[in-house]
Amino acid sequence: MEKRIRSHEDLEVYRMAFKAAMNIFELSKNFPKEETYSLTDQIRKSSRSVCANSAEGFRKRRYKAAMIAKYSDAETEAAETQVWLDFALNCGYLKRESHQALKQEYDFIIGKLVRIINNPDNWTL
Repeated sequence: MEKRIRSHEDLEVYRMAFKAAMNIFELSKNFPKEETYSLTDQIRKSSRSVCANSAEGFRKRRYKAAMIAKYSDAETEAAETQVWLDFALNCGYLKRESHQALKQEYDFIIGKLVRIINNPDNWTL
């Protein structure tokens, strides 16, 4: 029997995004100081926004269009995070293994978000 989803914290996509954002937070602590107000802030902000927009989308599920809009925002923030991961790799701030693992994790997150967006009737109240 499947566990009933009562809050955004019960969503697998939220839990995955939160874990990935915390991983990025830890890894970005080692980014150079000159990146504090650019790459470090940007990658932390976009990764956290995936979680925040997922939570908002869950709470807006009474209104299909509003819910889809928030999950769409979460999807775009996840893609933005992948771009910042590419910059971090190419600037030499991330090891290739960490980069690949996070990129793959965000591919899974994006896939889950797209499934919600493409099947809103399964989620709306």
